[in-house]
Amino acid sequence: MLQVDSIDLFYGASQALRRVGLTAAKDRVTCILGRNGVGKTSLLRCIAGQQPARAGRIRWEDEDITTLPAYARAARGIAIVPQGREIFPLLSVEENLQTGFAALPRSLRHIPDEIFDLFPVLRDMLARRGGDLSGGQQQQLAIARALVIRPRLLLLDEPTEGIQPSIIKDIERVIRRLVAGGNMAIVLVEQYFDFARGLADSYVVMDRGEVVAEGANADMVEEDVRRHLTV
Repeated sequence: MLQVDSIDLFYGASQALRRVGLTAAKDRVTCILGRNGVGKTSLLRCIAGQQPARAGRIRWEDEDITTLPAYARAARGIAIVPQGREIFPLLSVEENLQTGFAALPRSLRHIPDEIFDLFPVLRDMLARRGGDLSGGQQQQLAIARALVIRPRLLLLDEPTEGIQPSIIKDIERVIRRLVAGGNMAIVLVEQYFDFARGLADSYVVMDRGEVVAEGANADMVEEDVRRHLTV
């Protein structure tokens, strides 16, 4: 289980997160909702070790990882799919997937067959440059690259942003299959309410760097959540 307790995060003198907390369990999707600029991405980056917390604690699988660097968290099964995908446009699809090998022992440095079961389109594109793929294909590649490290915690930052509806359905299907496997916790940042509501087991709503609402999916009041999604 992931436990985030009272996290403060700063960029210089500007405070991005204020005493933020959440929990995420395996075989569950925890969804973080909120409009742009409220700290959702900062929270994911903090969990992944890409931004240091000024205060608070992060625990994963009963270990305090608050001060561990990003590479050490990756080695402990934490993977992030960043907003904007951030694939390597000049590398081939296969080379992009292989960048996940750095977090793995040598015995696991191969691309699991499951990747191509989840994303069949990538099997036929291994030699193509990442920059030549469509936006939806690049998003699938970004998720597949994260899955190469066999994560037990997957952090997804707005995976539906700028993606056509057919690919959104594919991504939803993939997330459901990953959760059904029973050995992965998923934290999903999303602004698309219907997509989030359809997947989330629990939710956290953020505003101005703070958690302003949280609970189980069944307790989610659409009007209250949407109020924090509109500009």
